[in-house]
Amino acid sequence: MDRFSWALVGPGRIAHRFAEAVQGTPGQQLVRVQGRDAARAAAFAQQWARPDRPTPRAGSSLAELLADPVVDAVYIATPHAQHAAVIEACLDAGKPVLCEKPLVATAAQAERVLALAERRGVFLMEAMWTRLLPLWQAMTAWRDGPDGIGELRAVLGSFGYTTPYEPAGRVWNPALAGGALLDIGIYLFTATRWALERAPGTAPEPQWRQVGGLLAPSGVDRRAWATLGFAGGAVAQLVCGLDFEGDNTVQLMGERGSIGVQNPFWGATRAVLRRAHRPDEWLEQPFEINGFEYQARETERCVRAGLRESPHMPWAESLALARWLDAARRDVGVAYPFD
Repeated sequence: MDRFSWALVGPGRIAHRFAEAVQGTPGQQLVRVQGRDAARAAAFAQQWARPDRPTPRAGSSLAELLADPVVDAVYIATPHAQHAAVIEACLDAGKPVLCEKPLVATAAQAERVLALAERRGVFLMEAMWTRLLPLWQAMTAWRDGPDGIGELRAVLGSFGYTTPYEPAGRVWNPALAGGALLDIGIYLFTATRWALERAPGTAPEPQWRQVGGLLAPSGVDRRAWATLGFAGGAVAQLVCGLDFEGDNTVQLMGERGSIGVQNPFWGATRAVLRRAHRPDEWLEQPFEINGFEYQARETERCVRAGLRESPHMPWAESLALARWLDAARRDVGVAYPFD
């Protein structure tokens, strides 16, 4: 079959990781790069040119990229606030989309872009790479199996890193949908939902929640914490922030044992299953490239199969995440210009 050809919108830091994965994956190639700064896009394209693949074409025109019949799918890595507009342009052009998390900045935007994907009949997936990683796929046996942890009792998780306060910067600027919850808290919510579900998109809603946080001078959340309670008594205690160094692990505790997902839990390759009176059982699943290859391959698989959504990261999951994030931001007191 022909190589699966990717276009990339937003040649920033995270996009380098995706380009590395695509250019290292047999049967895939990066053919276009689009950014507001044409020179920066050209430099990015040149950096990821490979002898066995065509040099990606670069430019500042999204319309030109979307008109290219060679492009099989578009990966979006712009700041969060720009996701919705780029997704809509891609879907209107009939181009399948893999968009960096969060899919969009608000639940209302999520409803809008998912409805458009449904109307257009075009594939769309939030790039929640954690769900596609071999380790998290393999841990389902520990979560669900007869020799696993049993009924879930608690989830404990942290994600924190210290970054200088720069009001115009991506994570601090409300106009760019900055803040800890959208940038990193989403991973804690994803891990919690994964722990509670029996199929992607089926996690129960909290029966109650207690959410708090601290705002940066710009008005975005610099730190947020949440306790969520679920039917049956399971509870999740989570904290994320841009002003502390977390241990960046997740612990899942069940009636018969616990799962410890090692740092960094959102991109983990190692986890441990602990049960009373038994030796610890370790699971290691190293990446083939850098971890982004699995979502790139899943997109190709779904597009070639004519699917509109991935069973591993369905639209229902993205919408539920967006609603959890909306609720948490309201509780913390964050207000974005586009809310």
